[in-house]
Amino acid sequence: MYLIPMAWIYVALMMAIAEATNTNGTVLGGLMTFVLYGLVPVGLVVYLMGAPSRKKARKAQEQADLAAYLQAQAEKTAPESATQPDASGHAPADAVAPVREKP
Repeated sequence: MYLIPMAWIYVALMMAIAEATNTNGTVLGGLMTFVLYGLVPVGLVVYLMGAPSRKKARKAQEQADLAAYLQAQAEKTAPESATQPDASGHAPADAVAPVREKP
C-alpha cells in the first residue's frame, strides 16, 4: 500500500540531491524541491488513502459509545422498574373512573 509513496519520496530525494549538487543549483533549492515535490504530495496522498480506515474507526467508536450509553441507561432504569409497578411515566390505563349507569 505504501510502495508508491515510498518510491515517490525516493524520486523526489534524488531530484533534490541533483538540484543541490548541480553547478547552478543551491541547497535551498534542493530542500524546496524535496518539500514541494516530495513531502507535500505524498502527505496528501497518504492522508487521502487513510480516509476509509479513519471513517471505519470513527463508526466503530460511535457504535461502542452508543452501546455503552444504552447499557448505562438500562442499568439506571432497571432497579426503578423493579421496585415501582408503573415507572414508565405514562398515565395508567384506568385513570378515569367509568360512568355508572342508573338501574
